[in-house]
Amino acid sequence: MTGQDSPPQNDGFEAAIDSLEQQLSTLWRRARANSHRVAREVHPDMEPAAYGLLTVLQREESMRLTDLAANIGVGKPSVSRQVAMLEQLGLVQKQTDPSDGRAQSITLTELGMRKLESAQAARKSAFIARLDDWPVADLNALAGLLDRLNRSYRNESPPATGHS
Repeated sequence: MTGQDSPPQNDGFEAAIDSLEQQLSTLWRRARANSHRVAREVHPDMEPAAYGLLTVLQREESMRLTDLAANIGVGKPSVSRQVAMLEQLGLVQKQTDPSDGRAQSITLTELGMRKLESAQAARKSAFIARLDDWPVADLNALAGLLDRLNRSYRNESPPATGHS
């Protein structure tokens, strides 16, 4: 990368990036542990990565596999494996897409919706327990900054799969 491609940096910027990297690493480790716990609340055999798929299906109600993969920024083969596992667990179902009989739409089952809502309620309670002494302005500021960070990743391609 040339000097023209990167923003001007100073010692304060570098230190801030180092601190951000350290804090995000800690947060991601804790989030992974929490994801395992939440996934087990939905179903003991569910993989943590599948929780995100369920929440997208909850929000969108029904999606094709390719749209689901694009929505979460993961390759189609990975999402296909997750959906097959969720289908075996009775949490999602595939139906013929009414707009294209050759395609299938994926939706939550009633069991999937109930289990997901229960896990979400437990997750919200955990957030409340950790953050109940935070001012609302701080919570909103953190949410806004995380949204901004997440938006900066939106145009990133999913990781390549397979071996070189």
